[in-house]
Amino acid sequence: MIEIELDGKKVEIAEGSTVMHAAEKANTSIPHFCYHKKLSISANCRMCLVEIENAPKPMPACATTVAKGMVVHTHSDKAIQAQQSVMEFLLINHPLDCPICDQGGECKLQDVAVGYGLSVSRYAEDKRVVTGKDVGPLISMQEMSRCIHCTRCVRFGQEIAGVMELGMSHRGEHSTIETFLAGSIDSELSGNMIDLCPVGALTSKPFRYSARTWELSRRKSISPHDSTGANLIVQVKNNRVMRVLPLENEAVNECWLADRDRFSYEALNSPDRLTVPMIKHAGQWIEVDWQTALEHVANGLRQISAEFGAASIGALVSPHSTLEELHLAVKLMQGLGSPNIDYRLRHAEFVAPEGVHTLGMSIASLSQLQSVLVLGSNLRKDHPLFAQRIRQATRHHSCVVSALVEKSQNWAMPVANWLESDATQWTVALAGVVAAVAAAKGINSPVEGVVNAQTIAIAQSLMSDNRSAILFGNAAVHHAKASSLLAMANWIAEHTGAVVGHLTEAANTVGAQWVGAMPGALGMNAAQMLNGSLKAVLLLNNEPKFDSGAQSMDGLSKSKMVVSLSPFNANSDCCNVMLPIAPFTETSGTYINAEGRVQSFHAVVKPLGETRPAWKVWRVLANMLDVPEFDFASSKDVLQSIPGLAFSDTSGDVVSVTPERLSNKTRAAMDVTPCKVAPIVASIYQIDGMVRRAKSLQLTADGRQHLSSERVMA
Repeated sequence: MIEIELDGKKVEIAEGSTVMHAAEKANTSIPHFCYHKKLSISANCRMCLVEIENAPKPMPACATTVAKGMVVHTHSDKAIQAQQSVMEFLLINHPLDCPICDQGGECKLQDVAVGYGLSVSRYAEDKRVVTGKDVGPLISMQEMSRCIHCTRCVRFGQEIAGVMELGMSHRGEHSTIETFLAGSIDSELSGNMIDLCPVGALTSKPFRYSARTWELSRRKSISPHDSTGANLIVQVKNNRVMRVLPLENEAVNECWLADRDRFSYEALNSPDRLTVPMIKHAGQWIEVDWQTALEHVANGLRQISAEFGAASIGALVSPHSTLEELHLAVKLMQGLGSPNIDYRLRHAEFVAPEGVHTLGMSIASLSQLQSVLVLGSNLRKDHPLFAQRIRQATRHHSCVVSALVEKSQNWAMPVANWLESDATQWTVALAGVVAAVAAAKGINSPVEGVVNAQTIAIAQSLMSDNRSAILFGNAAVHHAKASSLLAMANWIAEHTGAVVGHLTEAANTVGAQWVGAMPGALGMNAAQMLNGSLKAVLLLNNEPKFDSGAQSMDGLSKSKMVVSLSPFNANSDCCNVMLPIAPFTETSGTYINAEGRVQSFHAVVKPLGETRPAWKVWRVLANMLDVPEFDFASSKDVLQSIPGLAFSDTSGDVVSVTPERLSNKTRAAMDVTPCKVAPIVASIYQIDGMVRRAKSLQLTADGRQHLSSERVMA
């Protein structure tokens, strides 16, 4: 540690740190634009000039390394004069359009100009004009005359997103930020550039001209999409979600959001929202009140149970549902005497897991890995924020990334070893890695596998350091030989010291396992329920056509009653009753992310129309069916009834899950035989009903490539 003096105070800071880091530690504010704690130092705005004793001129705080005995003055006359001079230069060409700028009210340039800008300008010449650019449906670059060339957006693309989509061309006042060759910005993390821009040059195209920042109320929430559990700030005006921003949580999403977390809110007010209960009568949909709809469902379930038995009733629930909704769905099916419930909508194998599958490590530790083998995942698209973490591991810790996939993809990071194989042959390919590890250890391999240069390289990377991991992606989990792949992964981990983890598909995949949203010993799994074996089917946040494949519609057509609980008019072609339930912004609930972190949230707006929280729908339906122990007054009551959760003694909130049930182990045998069916995998903007209905996301390059869910191989 080095001790320096900053504005008369002694500050201890690590050797190699900058004056800006010391100022942050001392809670001293230094004006800046180009500096960002997550990006490299560029020192091109010069706004952070400070006076350092014995230095011949003011020095940039962001780029000046501390030295023992250094004396720094951040608010001396010399420092302030330098900062004011820089501010004057920055404002020379900046347009005077604050009244119409979307950044007004949250503009860093505006804020700093109040403290360091002059009341008059000495610049009398014409201001420069930069032509606007169309870079896609998410980011507006129509006011690039406001750009101050801080290059935050450029550095973000290079260093965080891994794709240099923006760059600066020309010099002097002709400098401009652009995509070159009239390209679009297609990164799945691109929306973060909007947050990083300190002026109004880059703004949100979907949010543009819709509200002022001071008109918006800010409420915390959790993303309902992938398993990161990204923390959100949802901004609301007149009971309508207007914008979603990241809530900084260093342990989860840092200060970033994936684009689907940021822009999927468009679906909340889409024309496809279901706002009243509806019943199909004589082929026509009729709007009814809740009492009529629930009585119709209850009577239908009673009749079907009496005629065909309780085992003819089943529930297909989405892992994007809250913990409370999934728990009550399980309790309702148990109360009806049916063992048929499943969240594994895209799986091809349904072996009961020994424990609850999780990441097996903290999300933050992904950034520290030194070797990783990813099985069956398009990592960059399936889990953008996890990919960003591993990308940082490759940059800062020389992490060796290997992947077993059907075809190599652009992960925007260096991938050392692509083990390419047809998805039906993945067990054969992974057996080669098992054999390579066995050969390196001088032991017998439990399976026969082909050892080649690639499998040897993967084996050596996993054995080279103790910070290594084998991560299961969506396609591997959905694979017809998923348990065999897991058994081989565990054997490799046992002999290399690697950690086995599941990236997990949805926001609450871990939660669905935790509450047991899987069939009992004699129950039907999702595939069996969708083949026409049931007489009554309850669908929670589930669209079988997209979530399980178009062939599932034939099986549902054989059922006497299909009830859809969804925020959207989603299953009108296959169901008899549609019940409007609240999306995550209109209900309170809980998700458990990939690492097992329990995160609860509250509703941020009132339910739209006659929409009701799904946990309330389950409760009332259970009361009508005389199912006992369904007297819940709030979602918190439901949460507190779930076994295995640890609660805070002071607030009463859930703080964690008990770790005993968390396990990625398996007793399954290693079956190397190829399978016949490729896994079902949803693309980045088809993962759930919300992103499927977010117009701007569907207009992106990724959205246009997959306009409907289809059977694909990772």
